[in-house]
Amino acid sequence: MRFADFAIAAIAALNIAASAASGFELEAHKTFPVQNAEHELRIISTADIDAFEPIIRGYQAANPTVAVDYSIASSTELMKAVYDENAQFDLAISSAMDLQTKIANDGLAQTYRSPQTDSLPDWAKWRDLVFSFTQEPAVLVVSQAFFADFDTPKNRDDLIRLLREHPEQFRGKVGTYDVRSSGLGYLFATQESRNSENYWRLTEVIGRLQPRLYCCSSDMISDVANGRLAMAYNVLGSYAESRLAETPGIAIIEMDDFQSVMLRTVLIPGNARNVKSAQEMVDYLVTLGSRPKIAAVSALPPINADALSENDALRPIRLGPGLLVFLDRLKRDNFIRSWTNSMEQK
Repeated sequence: MRFADFAIAAIAALNIAASAASGFELEAHKTFPVQNAEHELRIISTADIDAFEPIIRGYQAANPTVAVDYSIASSTELMKAVYDENAQFDLAISSAMDLQTKIANDGLAQTYRSPQTDSLPDWAKWRDLVFSFTQEPAVLVVSQAFFADFDTPKNRDDLIRLLREHPEQFRGKVGTYDVRSSGLGYLFATQESRNSENYWRLTEVIGRLQPRLYCCSSDMISDVANGRLAMAYNVLGSYAESRLAETPGIAIIEMDDFQSVMLRTVLIPGNARNVKSAQEMVDYLVTLGSRPKIAAVSALPPINADALSENDALRPIRLGPGLLVFLDRLKRDNFIRSWTNSMEQK
């Protein structure tokens, strides 16, 4: 191992030890060394390593002297790291658009503009601070074996009717996010409450069935596959699609009334050290649509305005100050209280 490579590896080990000693928690970590490394790009992200590794490898093919240190955290832990603890990362990538917007709005992100970021639609970026690079609808994932005896719901009215008519069959068999701990779950829930008259009705119906609550989509999908759940509500469609080939027995239902579309975003924290490599990765991410093979392997669907215009059911969550409304402490406390009361019915 060359001295430079050894130094980068040693620094990575020290960084992980530092994060373990701090207040935020990492779920996983992986380094992507390169020969003759001249720079290191430190990323904190909510995206699974399996999904993001093809992107990192593609980026390194174009930037062969940049080693990558990739840490995975939940969206709330990422927020804690970047916002509360000023932890040093060069990029923050998250599915929680509202939390990313707050980081940028409160002056903790660097501005960046390039021809690549200028090519994004206006709704996919905010103030040259936050940039979207995927569009990922929320879907219903169901067990095919369980639904052999039921018609699969096509919309939320169907779902409410199904659960009301068959409470015993679905008791303990419905999974969804725990919005108290999942930043993405909270984002989906608050946006759906604004856009659908059915949200609180559905929440109360699910709450009567002793639902199982989760931090993340991958765990829900696994429990549908192993039979613990009959269905998982508001799962990220990108994760579900990536599991279809290797996970027999699950099916994806795209609701025809509407589908909330999360835009996965990237920002450069204010304390980033390797700004040049961070900017290069931003440009790489926002042009993911020009690399269909890498997008397909990662199963992260790139920004595609045409796809949204062709399907009226797709409702992208818009970046901007409107996302900050439910981050107000009083509004958040009231929402969580109402949600908890609905979900913990006896």
